[in-house]
Amino acid sequence: MRVWPVLLILLLQFVEPSHGQTKSQQNNTGFQCSGRSYPCQAYAFYRAQSQFLDLASIGDLFQVSRLMIANPSNISSNSVSSPLILNQQLFIPLTCSCNSINTTFGSISYANISYTIKPNDTFYLVSTNKFENLTTYPSVEVVNPNLVATNLQIGDNAIFPVFCKCPDKNTTVSNTRANYMISYVVQPSDNLSSIASRFGSQQKAITDVNGNKFNVYDTIFVPVTKLPVLSQPNTSTAAAPSPTPAGSSDDRAGTVRGLAIGLGIAGLLLMVVCAVWMYRESVLKGRMWAGRDEEEQRQKEGRVFSGGGDGKGSKPMDVKLMANVSDCLDKYRVFGIEELVEATDAFSDSCLIQGSVYKGTIDGETYAIKKMKWNAYEELKILQKVNHGNLVKLEGFCIDSEEGNCYLVYEYVENGSLNWWLHEEEGKNKEKLNWKTRVRIGIDIANGLQYIHEHTRPRVVHKDIKSSNILLDSNMRAKIANFGLAKSGMNAITMHIVGTQGYIAPEYLADGVVSTKMDVFSFGVVLLELISGREAIDEEGNLLWMSAMKTFEGVSSDQEKGRRVREWMDKAILRDTISMDSLLGVLGIAIACLHKEPSKRPSIVDVVYALCKSDDAGFETSEDGIGSPKVTAR
Repeated sequence: MRVWPVLLILLLQFVEPSHGQTKSQQNNTGFQCSGRSYPCQAYAFYRAQSQFLDLASIGDLFQVSRLMIANPSNISSNSVSSPLILNQQLFIPLTCSCNSINTTFGSISYANISYTIKPNDTFYLVSTNKFENLTTYPSVEVVNPNLVATNLQIGDNAIFPVFCKCPDKNTTVSNTRANYMISYVVQPSDNLSSIASRFGSQQKAITDVNGNKFNVYDTIFVPVTKLPVLSQPNTSTAAAPSPTPAGSSDDRAGTVRGLAIGLGIAGLLLMVVCAVWMYRESVLKGRMWAGRDEEEQRQKEGRVFSGGGDGKGSKPMDVKLMANVSDCLDKYRVFGIEELVEATDAFSDSCLIQGSVYKGTIDGETYAIKKMKWNAYEELKILQKVNHGNLVKLEGFCIDSEEGNCYLVYEYVENGSLNWWLHEEEGKNKEKLNWKTRVRIGIDIANGLQYIHEHTRPRVVHKDIKSSNILLDSNMRAKIANFGLAKSGMNAITMHIVGTQGYIAPEYLADGVVSTKMDVFSFGVVLLELISGREAIDEEGNLLWMSAMKTFEGVSSDQEKGRRVREWMDKAILRDTISMDSLLGVLGIAIACLHKEPSKRPSIVDVVYALCKSDDAGFETSEDGIGSPKVTAR
């Protein structure tokens, strides 16, 4: 009997799981950040599998849109809704960031992917199967210290850190600086030469980044100057029939008889199908004409909703909106109007959060429900292609043709707006934000802006960044909300000026110029609010950003600048032990963002980097934006 355990061990040594993790991969909790190029655009190489055979489900897993996968993967926009084939090759876009966690590594680089635990999920199964070893269960445990791996509950939200890296100035391919790093999981059939050939890289470039040794199912990083063009299958092309084997004349005769019988049956079936189709078309045509007659009768009776009057009766579906909504049906939940009415007590004032946004609970889940007239096309178009942890997530929508309303259903963000925390009267259980929390909020906002500015095509401009549009979750992490004024595309000119006084960039107010730099300006005002605790415009109409410019512009002495900032800052911050370098650093970033010339404001990428370093160094400002960090004695 003792021979069986020995045989079992020998058998297991020869059995190789399809998505297993080797011992070295299991012990891997992440990769250290290197260089100063974070955050950056990165890509993961992914193969379609049986449970993810469409771009929508893969997009949901990685929190990106279908088009964001289709474009780098060489899939035409006309095919984004088509099913994939097993093992079809894809490039998944990642926002790669440097993250500080409680580990001996200090800061590690990964893309922050949120995942909701489902039945039978474990950290190991999700990381090996769904994410195909692009992360590891030890790393998932490290970045989710509040979750117990052996006691996961359905509905728990976990972060799965998909491994990635950013190239620095020393990362080259054929003496050309690399623009991207591709996260790739080594397969049993791979070797260094085949990997380099697959991605148009070099063996030396790969070993320079990863070292000379890596194991099967390890994640490695392949530097490339540009993404290779993936060869995609033509799913519309039918397979060619196999040639008929040679045989005896009896075989040929039998084949001919079989073919004749088959053609006869096929012809009969074709006649039946044609008859059914003709019958169906006649029925649908009759219904269409009956519906048209009924609609004409309604118009004669004056009961069709036209945007005025009492708003009762039916409204013909807005073709432009419905065409866009149809593309969302597989991505978002479609709520019934009855559900929303019940959830909000018929949209009573007791459920009103702010403006036209209501709090409602459906199936035990709390949502923020935004009620709009029939003008949600632009906002919905924007929301389809954004998905980031620092943006309020769209959960679903509802169209009520009876009332001519559209409802957007968002995740509910527990702690309300930043404006409330900074400016409203202190209420029960409300405490002033400490400096560390304020800096973290600033970084979160900047990360959200970086995503819409740098990782959407065409780029998205929010156009209404302000403290009341920044929401704080249960962990006081910030999320950008309200894309009602957002615009896809930039450097446009508009005569219709919208926004909130005190946050509007001068060039937009004067000339109607729409660009990402107008969001950078508004963000600078929010940073001033975080530092000073003052509102963007006071009761006398004085602008906060103009006050800051008058107070700090032209002051070169750190001592004088420190004296002025202590007089100007929110006194609640003084209760904490904070670094003056950190305070001056964030102030310097804010001043740089407020430059009157848009071209001289820093990009949001520069802002993110500078804010992440603000706890360690001050920053000088110049006409060109944010300068090099200046380390000073504390």
